Amino acid sequence: MPIPQFHEIFLPLLRRSADGREWTLAALRGPIADDFGLTDAERAELLPSNTQTRFVNRLCWAKIHLERAGLLTRVRRGVFTISDVGRSVLAEKPTTIDVACLDRYEPYREFRHRRTADDDTGGQPEPPPETSTETPEAVLERAHETLNDELAAELLDEIADHTPTFFEKVVLDLMKAMGYGGLGDAAGRLTSAGADEGIDGLIHEDRLGLETIHLQAKRWKDAVGRPEIHKFVGALHGRRARKGVFVTTSTFTREAIDYAAQIDTKIVLVDGRTLARLMIVHDVGCAPAQAFVVKKLDSDYFVEG
Repeated sequence: MPIPQFHEIFLPLLRRSADGREWTLAALRGPIADDFGLTDAERAELLPSNTQTRFVNRLCWAKIHLERAGLLTRVRRGVFTISDVGRSVLAEKPTTIDVACLDRYEPYREFRHRRTADDDTGGQPEPPPETSTETPEAVLERAHETLNDELAAELLDEIADHTPTFFEKVVLDLMKAMGYGGLGDAAGRLTSAGADEGIDGLIHEDRLGLETIHLQAKRWKDAVGRPEIHKFVGALHGRRARKGVFVTTSTFTREAIDYAAQIDTKIVLVDGRTLARLMIVHDVGCAPAQAFVVKKLDSDYFVEG
């Protein structure tokens, strides 16, 4: 049979995870391929990039979608288990699970529609490839955004697996990658643990060190509220500082955002999504995997005479 599409793998993958054990895709790859009766040639068929087999690629995306819907739970890097939501879905004895089924869950709707919402298209799901009227260039751009959305989620998951001190280092490294800081180690540094008075790091705004930016890093799951921003502002005032950057892996409440916008002290709030995007743009915690070069006709070459 042909290699299954990623959504056709949803149900077999969930069933194979139903025992509640911790699983890796490497352990389930063979059994799920057996479920579909794939031949050796089909299992070995590569993507055009020659970087991964087509079946494994679709298996990976199936896991990603099930995790975003909450049917599978990420335990740690590369390891997952079935969730209570996943068990309840299997208890319904479905004959198939597709994208429409996953759309029942709010986290999945946010994951799937995030890109279209950013494009100001009213949050409607993108049309399937076979009915899409997008140009090839637009399809490439959309695919690139989809990959970056998933990479952003992976970066935040990875940060959550590390210590708060490591997160502070991530923030400092990102600021340096964005061009802040001067020369040498004094350009930017983390403050001593327990003695920061609400300040996690310091970095020069320019190479001469004419002004210092104070950093606060909160590796939180809950939204950061106004009280935390107020404490940060107080710490800045205690140091007679005028500029600060508050970074969190979660989000900020509307009250926190409004407060930061109203005060005289210049405070920039960076939420988890913005943080991950900046890390991708500036190659912090990630690296290029492959590149597609789009060429066009060189009309000058065809000029005779």
